[in-house]
Amino acid sequence: MVIPLTESQSNLDQRLGIFIIPEHHQMLKQRNSLSLSLSPSLPLSPSLQCAQVSSRRWLNLQEYQSKKLMQESGVTVQRFYVADNAPDALQAAKRLGAKEIVLKAQILAGGRGKGVFDSGLKGGVHLTKDPSVVGELANRMLGYSLTTKQTPKEGVKVKTVMVAEALDITRETYFAILMDRACNGPVMVGSPQGGMDIEEVADKTPELIFKEVIDIFEGVRDDQAVRMAANLGFKGPLERQAADQIKRLYDLFLKVDATQVEVNPLGETPEGQVVCFDAKINFDDNAEFRQKAVFALDDMSESDPTETEAAKWDLKYIGLDGNIACFVNGAGLAMATCDIIDLHGGKPANFLDLGGGVKEKQVYEAFKLLTADPKVEAILVNIFGGIVNCAIIANGITKACRELELKVPLVVRLEGTNVQEAKRILSESGLPIVAANDLEDAAKKAVAAIAKK
Repeated sequence: MVIPLTESQSNLDQRLGIFIIPEHHQMLKQRNSLSLSLSPSLPLSPSLQCAQVSSRRWLNLQEYQSKKLMQESGVTVQRFYVADNAPDALQAAKRLGAKEIVLKAQILAGGRGKGVFDSGLKGGVHLTKDPSVVGELANRMLGYSLTTKQTPKEGVKVKTVMVAEALDITRETYFAILMDRACNGPVMVGSPQGGMDIEEVADKTPELIFKEVIDIFEGVRDDQAVRMAANLGFKGPLERQAADQIKRLYDLFLKVDATQVEVNPLGETPEGQVVCFDAKINFDDNAEFRQKAVFALDDMSESDPTETEAAKWDLKYIGLDGNIACFVNGAGLAMATCDIIDLHGGKPANFLDLGGGVKEKQVYEAFKLLTADPKVEAILVNIFGGIVNCAIIANGITKACRELELKVPLVVRLEGTNVQEAKRILSESGLPIVAANDLEDAAKKAVAAIAKK
């Protein structure tokens, strides 16, 4: 089956590349230099740097799905087809009638261009001027596993390929729409220096970063769109064309309840076209109830099984490389817990955020996930009960310890709502639970528990 679509892709050899897979709420972002005041970014916590490679994607879309969303909002992109077998891929290449064609394996991981298939084929992205080659290449991609720097060692099986028109780029710019807390709403951010790390531009040439606050009632005004297009360096007819693309990208931002739409590069071609060559879309998972069509596209087949299971219970989980499991409520507290474990010589085995409205069943399921990890040699529970009732946590802990027959040391630090009742439940349980007075005490005891083994 061949699915005709029209959309963009990135720049490989200045003509194509890897369209960044839209991802929703990456749990641990290394930087956020574009938000708020575009201030220089802070480095990620040392104990969490290993999470950069496999950060949690709450909404996993294949490249062609992402491009279709953009096409539906009228964003100018390159023509392409999707095929799930070699004959259809060949037919698609012929149907494009393009001077150059790019064939791209469709998996969620980055680094496809430098990946290797177990068929022996090198590279998940191929450029050719001969349509007849596409069928042969697709035959060595489809049904085979592609290994890249972001996939598991065994790679990921390729089920579909994208056959697209490759276009030249004469100039690259950067454009994004994102939520800005300082402005209480969305802002446009742009730079005439595109196709590169925008943080580097913000650091070295901040005068080339332009920002426009968007009034949520008016939307992007014509004068704002034209001014941004001019600041991006588009001239003559291209200025009006770029302004139109900017307004269409804002329409997409609203339509899919995005928290960010980032285009890098937003480029121009020798033929005088403004084209979205590469983009990243972040979605607001709180809007899932009214974005059913978008979230129905979610591809979980390549997700980590533990993260997938955690999501079923509304748990935010990311596996790390250490041996001390963390059981925490709140992302900030979870990161602080990982850091203080590292500070005292230990290594966190995971990032796990229980969230606010915790139920006893969630506590039990969280313990099941943690104890299933063979790397875990101790568990540290760190709960600050604001919304969370500590007694619920305590009941969940005791139930999990008994039913799962916990065999590793357990250190618990509880503070906040109903904490005295929670401490009573734990102390009267008869279970070998180590109580901690504060976070530092808990970290020291967890690290010491492993050292004694």
